[in-house]
Amino acid sequence: MNPIRYEEPTVKTRFPAALMPLPIAALLAACSPATPPAEALRPVRTAELRYDDAREANRYVGTVQARHEVDQAFRVGGKVAQRKVDVGQAVREGDVIAILDDTDYRLAEEAARQQLVAATAQARQAESDRQRFEDLKGDGSVSAADDEHAQSGAEKAQAAAEALARNLELARNRLKYTVLRAPISGVVTAVRFEVGQVIAEGQPVVSISRQSEPEIVVDVPEDHLASFKAAKFKASLASAPDESFDVVLRELSPQAAPQTRTFRARLKPDLARKLPLGATATLVAQRTTDGAQVAALPAAAITQNRGQPAVWVVQRAGAEGAGTVELVGVTVHGYRNDDVLVSGPKAGELVITAGIQKMAPGMRVALPDSSILDGDKQASR
Repeated sequence: MNPIRYEEPTVKTRFPAALMPLPIAALLAACSPATPPAEALRPVRTAELRYDDAREANRYVGTVQARHEVDQAFRVGGKVAQRKVDVGQAVREGDVIAILDDTDYRLAEEAARQQLVAATAQARQAESDRQRFEDLKGDGSVSAADDEHAQSGAEKAQAAAEALARNLELARNRLKYTVLRAPISGVVTAVRFEVGQVIAEGQPVVSISRQSEPEIVVDVPEDHLASFKAAKFKASLASAPDESFDVVLRELSPQAAPQTRTFRARLKPDLARKLPLGATATLVAQRTTDGAQVAALPAAAITQNRGQPAVWVVQRAGAEGAGTVELVGVTVHGYRNDDVLVSGPKAGELVITAGIQKMAPGMRVALPDSSILDGDKQASR
């Protein structure tokens, strides 16, 4: 009979970690999985969508000019003896601007006067002869032919005297034309002659402008012509760019300039506004389009989604000041300086305007005015 073997049961005892030796507890703690850190929110810069009527705006640079500007010239030629004005000088109507040497014109006037005296004497003599022939014709002392000859001679002499009288008037007028006078009251804007210079008849020598009616003059390209006619205008001067004022289109040239192929436009401000002549002006022409509502965003906010324009819109999350981004398609209506005019997202949506290349759908972001972003900045200090 086989003997019975008695085996003691093997007891597996598990010791709690608190009863383990210290090195073993530290080793097990190092191998346990770490608690994941909280997700960091990416700070973004946003702009709120605000819709308004679609407006097309164009800017033009022009100058302030007088509505009435006269280029003055002598009506006779000659050598300039005196110059009475300088650029910027105010003149009144009738003031002397310049004087030519009138020696030759005085001699011409004197010659015309002497010729008139001689012709008047001849006309008087011819008239006396005609009267004597008419008296002798009654008793048959002269023939009818001699009488007719005397009458025609008297008429010719009288006509010659009248013609020389007109020549004397012309000579006197030409003598007066050696003194150039201002035709209007204004300011001298240009002087193109000097004393001693010989100038030709009709050569412009002085420009005079009226300061009471300044205008802004710009050149409009051909492709802007249709919108320019229906626009409303505001202008500002380079010396005061923040002070804009309304102007009204007064004149638009119907024909383009041959060299620039642009159309000259003249716009007038309020009559009470004084503008310095020659100043540089910026004109803004705004025109409301077909009534579409658009919002202006920085051009840097526009990206693409499958070849179509889109923007990153922030959808607010539960936490205050936090949100997730979503790519939303937009319709581009036009551009204005550094802005782009769009429509599509709802009014009041927050659109990311900087760092759009680092965005991804569903990414959590912190808004610029959130307390979360302020706490992150303080924690990073």
